Amino acid sequence: MSDEFFSELKSASPIQDYLQYLHDKFKSINDGEVASYIPELATADPNWFGISIVTMDGHLYEVGDTRIPFTIQSISKPFVYGLALEDHGRTDVLNKIGVEPSGEAFNSISLRPETGQPFNPMINAGAIAATGLVEGHTPDLQFQRILDLFHHYTGHPVEVDERVYQSESSTGHRNRAIAYMLRNFDIIQDDPSPILENYFKQCSISVTGNDLAVIAGTLANAGINPLNGRRAIRSEYVENVLSIMGTCGMYDYAGEWIYRVGMPAKSGVAGGIVAVLPGQLGIGIYSPPLDPKGNSVRGIQTCHQLSMDFNLHMFNVPHSTQSVIRTSYWGSELGSDRVRPLEERLYLKKSASKILVYELQGDLNFSTAEIVVRKINESFKSFEFLVINLKRILHIDESACKLFLSLYLRMKGMNKTLIFSESSQHRLLQRIFKANMNDSFPTKLFIDSHAAALEVCENTLLLGHSGQYGGIREQVLAKHEFLADLSPDEMSIVEAMMKPQSFEKDQEIVAAGSIADEIFLLTSGTVTVCISLPDGRLNRLASFSAGVTFGELAMGGANKRSASVYADTEVECFTLSLEDLDQLEKDHPAIQCKLLRNVLRLTTNRLESANRSIGALL
Repeated sequence: MSDEFFSELKSASPIQDYLQYLHDKFKSINDGEVASYIPELATADPNWFGISIVTMDGHLYEVGDTRIPFTIQSISKPFVYGLALEDHGRTDVLNKIGVEPSGEAFNSISLRPETGQPFNPMINAGAIAATGLVEGHTPDLQFQRILDLFHHYTGHPVEVDERVYQSESSTGHRNRAIAYMLRNFDIIQDDPSPILENYFKQCSISVTGNDLAVIAGTLANAGINPLNGRRAIRSEYVENVLSIMGTCGMYDYAGEWIYRVGMPAKSGVAGGIVAVLPGQLGIGIYSPPLDPKGNSVRGIQTCHQLSMDFNLHMFNVPHSTQSVIRTSYWGSELGSDRVRPLEERLYLKKSASKILVYELQGDLNFSTAEIVVRKINESFKSFEFLVINLKRILHIDESACKLFLSLYLRMKGMNKTLIFSESSQHRLLQRIFKANMNDSFPTKLFIDSHAAALEVCENTLLLGHSGQYGGIREQVLAKHEFLADLSPDEMSIVEAMMKPQSFEKDQEIVAAGSIADEIFLLTSGTVTVCISLPDGRLNRLASFSAGVTFGELAMGGANKRSASVYADTEVECFTLSLEDLDQLEKDHPAIQCKLLRNVLRLTTNRLESANRSIGALL
C-alpha cells in the first residue's frame, strides 16, 4: 500500500478510502479490448469500472460503476455446476465432466478422446454439459431453476438480457458444434438444442458488480447469502465449486492467478470477475476491456493489488475469524484507576463519554480488523478519544496494521486521539506506523498500561476544561471530602492537629508493611499506589490526584500498610495521626463522628466505582 493512499484519505472508512484509491489508480488503464465476438457485448462503454466487496456479516463496500447491469457470461459456470452437483452428486457429475485444467482456450472444441468427457466445467464444453444436468421436466423448468439459483445467490430476482441472448444464440455456432459432439459421446443424452439455448440464456442473465460481490460472498460464507442469511448451495458442495474456480476459473491465466492473487475466481467476457476468500469476503469487479486471455484488465490489476496489500492469498492461512471485539464501552462507564477529587469526578462523569474504548481478543487479520474499524466508524461522530486495548490479541498481521494506520490518519485529520494500550508485544504494528508516518512519531500512541491510556484521555479533557492539569481549581484543605461538613470552628480544630509534609518525585511516601498510623490529605502533586509482585516488579493499583485522601483505612483498624505509595511528582500533603483522631473522640466526639462518616462515604464511592468497572467488563 503506497504513501499515495495514506496521503489521500477521504472518508471515515479506511476500506472505502482504499477502494477509491484503487479505482483512481486503475481507471486510467486503457489496455484491452471490449469483447465483440458476441455483437451485443461490443456496445459496452470501456470506461465503466466498479469495485465491490462484501464481508461475512453482510456489509457492502462499493466504488465506481457497481450498479450498471451487464451479463454474467462465463461467471455463471461454477454456480450452475454446483446446482448439477446438488441434483446428481459428485460421482455422477464426475462421470460426465472432468476437473482438470485443459490448457486450451475456453471455447475450444476439445473433449477427452477416449470418453468424450469435457476437461472441466469452466470451459464451454463442460459448462454446456453442466447446464444439461440441471433437473427439470421441461427446458423451461430447467432454466427457471437456474434463475432461482441466481436469485438465491444475489438475494433478488434476476432476468435475462434478451438482446444479448439473441445475439449469443444467433452467433453461437461453435458452441453448437461442441453441444453436438457432447451428444455424440452421450455426455448429453437428449436433443442438445434446448440445452444450448438454456446455456445461452444462462450466460445472458443480467447482474451488477454488487451482485457479483454478493455471489462471491455467498461462497465465502459456506453457501449462505451474507445479506439475507439464506442458503444458495449446500455446504458440502462449496469446496468443489471453489476448487474448480481455483484451478480453472481464469482461463489460461488460472495458474498465475492462483500463484499471485490466491483466491478462487471466475471471469466473464462481459468484463466481470468474482473472487472468493473463504470465510472472509467476496469481491466483484466490472470493467469491460479484456486481455488476450479473456479477463478484465482492470479487474486483474485490482485483485493483484488487493491481495498484495492485505495478504489475501488463501494459502496465507488466517487465524480465527471469529469476532475479535471482546467488549466496548465509554470512558464515563469505566475510567482510569486514578482516584480524583469530587469536582473532577463530576466533570468526567459528564464528559468522559467522549472517550471510546475497544478491548480486542484473538487474532487480527483483514476480515476481523475490518469489522473493528467499521464498528468504530459507526460511532465516529460521538467520540474524541479512542483507546484500543490489545492485551488479548494473540496475532496481528500486516493487513490489520494498515487498516489501523489509515484509521489513525483519518482521526488525526479530524483532531481525534487514538491510543493503543497494552501493545508493546505487537512490534509489527509499531513498525508499520513508523514506516508510514512523515511527521514525528507520537509518544502517546502506544502505551503499555491500559489505565494509563485512559488517564491520558481524562487528563486531556480536564486540561481543556480548566486550563491546568491536576485539578479543576486549586485544591485546599477545605475542599477535601475527608473534611466535608465541618464548620469553620471544627475545621480550625482539625487543621491545628495536622502536619504539613513534602516529598520529592519518586520518593516513597508509604512503605508496604509499615505501621498504619496516619492519614494523608493530598494538596498538590500526584501519587501512585503499588504492590510488589513475587518477581520483584511493582504493580500499579491506583493513582491519586490532589484533593484526594489516602491511608484512611488505618481508621478501620488496619495495623500495617498493604501497599506502597510513591510520589509521581513533587508532592505536598497534610497528615493526621491516629493518635490525634483518638484525642478527638475524647475532646470533640462530634468532629470525629463527621470524619468517620466522611471516610465511610469515600470508601462507599470507591466500591461503587469498582463495581461499575466490573460491570462494564461483563
